[in-house]
Order: sequence, then structure tokens, then C-alpha cells
Amino acid sequence: QVQLVESGGGLVQAGGSLRLSCAASGIIFSIKSMGWYRQAPGKQRELVAVITSGGSTNYADSVKGRFTISRDNAKNTVYLQMNSLKPEDTSVYYCNTVPGPLGSWGQGTQVTVSS
Repeated sequence: QVQLVESGGGLVQAGGSLRLSCAASGIIFSIKSMGWYRQAPGKQRELVAVITSGGSTNYADSVKGRFTISRDNAKNTVYLQMNSLKPEDTSVYYCNTVPGPLGSWGQGTQVTVSS
């Protein structure tokens, strides 16, 4: 059974930083492309960062240059370093495979950026 547990969210002022973590179980993590998605109230869930099994990365234009996705296959964990946060980054952040979702979505982690 796939389980994805996100953590690391919180309340931060604009310009601040947060590092999100996602621990995965129930999948062969090392062979999967993983992504961070986010969903703001009233909006569709969007994919903001992807990392392939080989470590290649890709980002949505809205976060390019500010967010960095990384992975530790030994720990079955994917990370999202978020710098220069903006109020429009306020969302619930989820991780999952890409393409996704694989199994159910996790509970996500709330990121709130105050202006």
C-alpha cells in the first residue's frame, strides 16, 4: 500500500524559506519520478516540481529559480527547498509520483506566506 507523508510546512513571511519533506513507502521509490504538487483554495491542484529517477529536474515557471527539488533514495524521501516565498505560494503541498497520483493523496502540508 502506497503511503506518502508530507511535512515541513508552516507560516512564513514573504521572502522567507521553508523545506518540505515527503517520506514514501509501499513503492519502489528509486525508479519513480516524483513531484511536488500544490493546491490553493478554489484552485486546481498543480504540479510545481519534478525529479526523475536519474535526478533530472523540472519546474513550473511560477517557482523556477526559487524552489529546488531533491531526493534521497536511501531514505525514500523527496524534498522541496522553497526560497524567496511569495504570498501566492500559499497552498497545501503534496508529493506523489509523476505522472500521478499513485494511490491516494497524502494529507499534504500547509504553507502560508504572509505579506
